[in-house]
Amino acid sequence: MTDTPTLDPIEAVILQLVKAAPAGRSVAPEDVARAADPDNWHKRFGHVRQAAIRLAQRGEIAILRKGKPVEDAETFKGVYRMGRV
Repeated sequence: MTDTPTLDPIEAVILQLVKAAPAGRSVAPEDVARAADPDNWHKRFGHVRQAAIRLAQRGEIAILRKGKPVEDAETFKGVYRMGRV
């Protein structure tokens, strides 16, 4: 048994899309949801948000509002995007 946590599939999609995005560009939650579950993407927004929060807390991505990183990943509200740190 290993101590390495397994990466959530949605976290993996977020990391893949953020890494593939051109420099200075961010990724929309809808893009992640569609890539993770093309048939039921509209049901994945909550999962995407929670995965983004976990990744931001670990310092792997930045959660952006109006192009700027949020101060607190757990309490931000509204429309957001994900980008490189």
